[in-house]
Amino acid sequence: MIGRLRELPSGVWALGLVSLFMDISSEMIHALLPVFLVAVLGTSATLVGVIEGLGEALALVTRLFSGVLSDRLRRRRPLVLAGYLLGTLSKPLFALAGSAAMVLGARSLDRLGKGIRGAPRDALIADLVAPGMRGAAFGLRQSLDSFGAVLGPLLALALMALTQDDYRAVFWYAFLPGIVSVLLIVFLVREPPHPPADGARAPGSGWRLRDAAQLGRAYWGVLALGVVFTLARFSEAFILLRAEQLGTAPAFVPLMLVILSLTYALGAYPAGHLSDRIGRARLLLPGVLVLVAADIVLAAAGDPWTVGVGAALWGIHMALTQGLFAALIVDTSPAHLRGTAFGVFGLASGLAILCASILAGLLWDRIGAPSTFLAGAAFALLAGAGSLILWRMRGGREAGEDIAASIADRSSCVNGDRFVNLSPCLMGR
Repeated sequence: MIGRLRELPSGVWALGLVSLFMDISSEMIHALLPVFLVAVLGTSATLVGVIEGLGEALALVTRLFSGVLSDRLRRRRPLVLAGYLLGTLSKPLFALAGSAAMVLGARSLDRLGKGIRGAPRDALIADLVAPGMRGAAFGLRQSLDSFGAVLGPLLALALMALTQDDYRAVFWYAFLPGIVSVLLIVFLVREPPHPPADGARAPGSGWRLRDAAQLGRAYWGVLALGVVFTLARFSEAFILLRAEQLGTAPAFVPLMLVILSLTYALGAYPAGHLSDRIGRARLLLPGVLVLVAADIVLAAAGDPWTVGVGAALWGIHMALTQGLFAALIVDTSPAHLRGTAFGVFGLASGLAILCASILAGLLWDRIGAPSTFLAGAAFALLAGAGSLILWRMRGGREAGEDIAASIADRSSCVNGDRFVNLSPCLMGR
């Protein structure tokens, strides 16, 4: 497993480091933002859910347009750079915000940058690696991203202590690692040549609606399952609110994100590497069960320590599932439509996370915090049923069987513009 890390292209490592520094910047703010909104600006949990949901939905919906544009231009790097630059420039706005509306504006600008860069970045990673290393490549990026999510809250925690709980000062400091991420793209990230793929048109020839039909049934099945997973996993802001509700001091609330992100970071690369060996679907059901356990623990929690256990389980769930969906999207989409595939997935997931976060906030305010997490557990069980369906598509055969053949020969999945052999694409690496 360690040896495969050395085989990954330098561009994948560079993009991983970019994600690390941007996540340090973002999580320095995100770790404090829910409590800042409630304790300093006096907003309700419902409004926190609206702000979180709208921000994430904007990011994911924007991925559609940036993904399509990157396919049309056959260039990913300019959009990646623009997205990270926009995210960096949004950071000072949080420090200047004096109302929930201003926070919504800053959050929307930050998430807009995330949306612009997301699909082109993931498509660029897919362009850089061989098919048999996709899980490892996406797992590495997720791990470095998550280590940034560990360091960000820790820095926020330290700065809160040094500044005597000055939220705005911490938000100003968050600007600095964002600048580093932009400089890394400028100096270290390069785009590979793009030879014409089968069925691809010349750069700039335009994108047509019927191009989406080339994504095929295998891709749409992955998308449907991904939407259900997203409904089950609303914003992590509610974990932070649960910790604060149960007596965690505001300065220590970011520790919950540290715990979540640490388990995510430690598990993402091993999970991605394992999916390259045994197939993606074998890890989806365990991921669902861990999320159900996390929701039950958080619903029943009576002290901050129990919330920490729930946060750790949440991170394990993310490690088992997030990189897998990225790899599944690549596995089930034509090479010249990878940006579009990530973008369409983002659009559907964006609508789902908006609904999930608003529903979570409404349940929190009207029924109570436990109901928010129990509703998440119910959606997770639905996602588990979908994972079982995906598993049974193999007809009881071992998931690792014929993986290499299904990837080495894309024609086993694609015949012209449509997928004709669904299960090897979904179960294989």
